Formats: sequence, C-alpha cells, structure tokens
Amino acid sequence: MTDTWRPAAGRVVCVGETMAALAPDPPRPLAETDHLRLSVAGAESNVAMYLADHGVPTTWLSALGDDPLGSRVRAAVGAAGVDVAHVRTDPDRPTGLLLKNPSPTGTRVHYYREGSAASALGPDLLDHAAVRTAALVHLTGITPALSPSCRALVTSALAVPAPERPYAISFDVNHRPALWPKDTAPDTLRALADRADIVLVGLDEAQNLWGADLTATSVRDLLPGPRILVVKDGSRTATAFTTSGTVTVPALRVTVVEPVGAGDAFAAGFLTGLLRGEPVDRALRLGHITAASALKVTADRGPLPPDDCVDRLLALTDGEWEAWEETPRAVSDGGGGGLS
Repeated sequence: MTDTWRPAAGRVVCVGETMAALAPDPPRPLAETDHLRLSVAGAESNVAMYLADHGVPTTWLSALGDDPLGSRVRAAVGAAGVDVAHVRTDPDRPTGLLLKNPSPTGTRVHYYREGSAASALGPDLLDHAAVRTAALVHLTGITPALSPSCRALVTSALAVPAPERPYAISFDVNHRPALWPKDTAPDTLRALADRADIVLVGLDEAQNLWGADLTATSVRDLLPGPRILVVKDGSRTATAFTTSGTVTVPALRVTVVEPVGAGDAFAAGFLTGLLRGEPVDRALRLGHITAASALKVTADRGPLPPDDCVDRLLALTDGEWEAWEETPRAVSDGGGGGLS
C-alpha cells in the first residue's frame, strides 16, 4: 500500500470574506429583541483561527471596508494569532454584514454583502507573495458565489494542474444556497471541487447538490480528482478517501449547544493533522475534536481542549474512541470524560 499524499508542512493561506455579524442577545426573533451582539463571521477566517489555535502558521487574505466594522473584523481575526497584515482596506466599498434571526424552527441569516470590499477580490490576489510561498491555500465554495471576480479568483487558482501548482489547495464545498442563482451551484461547485487536492463536503450537502440518494462512496465517484476527499456525515462519521485507501472515523458524542462553525473547525483540525504528518485516522479524529469545541458554544469558535486531553483522545484504541462519550468527569482521570 502506498503512503497517503499530504501537503508539505508550512504556512497556510486562507482566502475569503469575513463579515461583521449581529445576533440577538439572548437568542430570540429579531422582531422581539432589544439587544444585538456584535461578532465576526467568515468560514475561511474561522479555519484560519482554528489553525492558529493548533499552532499552524496561518495568513488570512481578504478585503475589508475602511470602516469601524472592518477594524473590528481585522482585530478579531488577528487576535487569534492569524497574520492579517496583508488584508486590503478598500476605501470605496463597505465591510460585509450579516444578521441572524433565531426562531423556534431554526436561525435564518440575512446577508448584506453585495458590493462589499471582499466581493471585489479577483485573480490578481494569486500573485501575492503570501500565496506564492504558501504550503497550502484554503478556499471554499462561498467565494465563487460572491461576484464574477471572486469566481474568477477561485477558478484561476484551480485551473492550474495540481502538479504545476507551487502549493496544495484545500476546498470546502460550503454550499450557501442563498448566494447562488437558481440551478447554478451544482455544476460549478462540482467542477471546482474536482480540481482541488483536498476536498471537504457534508453528505447532506452533497445530496442537496448532486442527488438525494448519494452515499459517501458515490460522492467519491462524482469527485475522483482530489487526492483526499472527506465526506462528513453529520454527527455520525467522517470518511476520508485517499491515495492509499478509505478511512472512516465516528464523531465524538458531545452535548451540542449550536452547530454553527463546526464544519470550519473540523476542516482546520483535519488539515492540522495532515500538515503534522499524522495518519489519516488521527487527522480525522483531530477534525472531530476541533469540531466539538465549536459545537459546545454559541459563537462560531470555541476554545480547544487542553493538549493533554487531545493527546489522550488521539491515543484511544478504535473501540475506546467509538465508545467515548462526554461526561462531567475531568480528563485527568486517565480516560477522558470531558473536553475541558
């Protein structure tokens, strides 16, 4: 059996829009709230911040308006240890904004990002020294939906054949139906994903895009191009299809506070494992562990467990991992009952 391909160790560059986010505090429908909490929201910067939490050198490339919200976003991402020195400040376009509207049936998100600073990003960004010297560039399917120039950016990055690229590319499909004109997302996202080195996609997401009867294996049939394809089946499993075989690892059983941000956290954990040279099963475990930190908070990003807790979880046998369930017990008891 051949060794599984991995990206070279080194700096990761995450490219994409991050917005200011307003949400009722405490959570309730917007029409009934008197108070809003301001935070930041962006899939690519979420990944960047979690990578930095794991000690991976990471740069976030994007554009922000020359406004207070842009300053808030830049400061928040930078405070996590991410290099934000190369984020453009656009004097003519605003920072994007989203508004969350919780309800008993779920949370609806309202976007105010048309004409935003990040929507003007284009293929010229690929000439940036940070990109040209990266070990890995992380993109998502959100960016090509923002504008024609953003789509050209992602298309241009993936148009170069993998052996000729100076860096590997990871691509999280991250389908946002509200951002796409009707019936345009399936073909576009499939074509883009199939040219990346590493692809992450949720099984439900793939079913919504490409066919309700898809299984993880048939998603691989649809996307034969990536060297590594990870299909995440919600709170059940994640399966990695690699150059050396297929590996499936169950998710951790934890108390879920809110699922927002868990996919980005999983991506960061999995990529961290690959960059560290971990076996694929341990990289998947690190993805699940990182995702759990997002599931346990109302924000997009939660604190990682202590290193000794992570080490114990990674060292469990397959049977112990599958049987593990979060309890109030401290991890220091030797088995690992909690994630803090």
